[in-house]
Amino acid sequence: MTDLPDTVFQSFSESASPEQGPPRLKLLRAELERDGVDGFMIPRADAHQGEYVAPGDERLAWLTGFTGSAGFCIVLREIAGVFVDGRYRGQVRAQVDTDHFTPVDWPATRPAGWLKTHLPTGGTVAYDPWLYTPEQIAAIEDGLKGTRITLKATDNLVDRTWPDRPAPPTGDVRVYPDDLAGKSHADKRRELAATLREDGHRAAILTLPDSIAWLLNIRGSDIPRNPIPHAFASLHDDAKVDLYIDPAKLDDAVRTHLGDDVTLAMPQDFTPAISALAGPVRLDRGSVPLRIVSLLEEAGTDIAYAGDLCILPKACKTDAEIAATTEAHLRDAAAMCAFLAWFDAQAPGTITEIDVVKKLEACRRDTGALLDISFDTIAGSGPHGALPHYRVSDSTNRTLQDGDLLVLDSGGQYQDGTTDITRTLPVGQPGDTERDTFTRVLQGMIAMSRARWPKGLAGRDLDSIARMPLWRAGQDYDHGTGHGVGVHLCVHEGPQRLSRASTEPLQPGMILSNEPGYYREGAFGIRIENLVVVTPAPALPDGDDRKMLHFTTLNYVPIDRRLIDATALTGDERNWLNDYHATCRDRIGPRLDDATRDWLDTTTAPL
Repeated sequence: MTDLPDTVFQSFSESASPEQGPPRLKLLRAELERDGVDGFMIPRADAHQGEYVAPGDERLAWLTGFTGSAGFCIVLREIAGVFVDGRYRGQVRAQVDTDHFTPVDWPATRPAGWLKTHLPTGGTVAYDPWLYTPEQIAAIEDGLKGTRITLKATDNLVDRTWPDRPAPPTGDVRVYPDDLAGKSHADKRRELAATLREDGHRAAILTLPDSIAWLLNIRGSDIPRNPIPHAFASLHDDAKVDLYIDPAKLDDAVRTHLGDDVTLAMPQDFTPAISALAGPVRLDRGSVPLRIVSLLEEAGTDIAYAGDLCILPKACKTDAEIAATTEAHLRDAAAMCAFLAWFDAQAPGTITEIDVVKKLEACRRDTGALLDISFDTIAGSGPHGALPHYRVSDSTNRTLQDGDLLVLDSGGQYQDGTTDITRTLPVGQPGDTERDTFTRVLQGMIAMSRARWPKGLAGRDLDSIARMPLWRAGQDYDHGTGHGVGVHLCVHEGPQRLSRASTEPLQPGMILSNEPGYYREGAFGIRIENLVVVTPAPALPDGDDRKMLHFTTLNYVPIDRRLIDATALTGDERNWLNDYHATCRDRIGPRLDDATRDWLDTTTAPL
């Protein structure tokens, strides 16, 4: 295609190959023998518990070939299990050598249960304590009670066998403007330090890069797609911070911004500094590396387990953050509409999945504000759409054919916001099965968009709302309905989720995705996603005085009417969709050129 860019953020090369796994597995097993242990656990995460990790932390992919963003491997002397959830069951079989690695359905099968099956007479399983949290290890050890299986902290056995392991990243750090953040980092530090004093804690160790970036109003470039710096920090009860970061990442503007109350130190100074902290030291059991716990215990320092101080304030966005990300989403919607108008003009059989990715990124770049994509674009056509986290490569690239569905999940990183949107698009004439199923997914998305609930409920209390139309047809999807999203931070942010597993009460200012779907292996996939903000709900004439919440939508991009069975929609569902499309015309239309505006008017005509 002559109008497609040559250079995009996304790569289409394969980062790992199945044939590399067996010889690497053999080397790792030699290390098991050398250390006299029976197994080694390899998580996807790094020392910061990141979902997206630097090349030097891609241990799971380097060993097994599996490149998904969630999963882990347990290598024993006779079997190696690769644990993945429902999003990756197809992907793991395609990426690993199943003669040497055994895919394991997780969380249906948990590590302790699997170990009891494969080490029936007992044994020692090693792990790197920088890569596991106290919560994770405690859960496995609880499951192993009554067995002769023990866990042992050790150095990383994969690193011993990885001769050309990449060095840690040294991406530049930049200042995040206070007017976008809504608060200065001095105000944030003072507020959190007051919490430390109220709780009787002398200091808190921060290990999550997005928490550090949020607290100090900085952004980084160590991890593609996520504007975060790799660093550790200690926040003290006097509101001062010790920041452990490679100084090469910081220019004079950042140093001036941080000021005298933020002390800079080298990353290698972090470990000895831990032992010197006065307690009680606040740690988050769900994110702190277990090695940090050990260092404090060895020093005799009191530990106070409590949540990361930054998590909830970061999740509950300020008015300034909401205003900023609203603008980012409107800008992104205009780029999406430019893409969709182009897409509708392409005949079946003339473009590929890679063409789609390149064109969509080009439309976002045309805004003049795109800093990066917020994750690798998922452009899965036909059977590839049934892989929820499919990533197109040169070897898997597929031409879009008449009758296909295209699942297009994408987003942009802008200074004022992080976007994430999914649209399912027909290629040519869709089939009746696809239209019926799409309509059910749409009904679930509309139901969640219209939800209204009493304050205090969590994501698990709402998750079924989006699934009910599918359940009535005997269908479901194997992922949560929604994840939290940052503001020019990570596209996946906790603690808020729309999920059966989420117990965190939803609060005003939290941004979540609303993305029900359906996946028929080997045939097609469907997903529809908007981002929504938790907002106080207005009082109703016949309501009582209890506080209620609802969602405000951020994304305004048409939903393809060719895939909708309008006769299956209720009157309220039809009205919601028509109102949504009218808002798309009103809010996005003025941002489009004449040709794209004509396309928008046509595609959003009332049902």
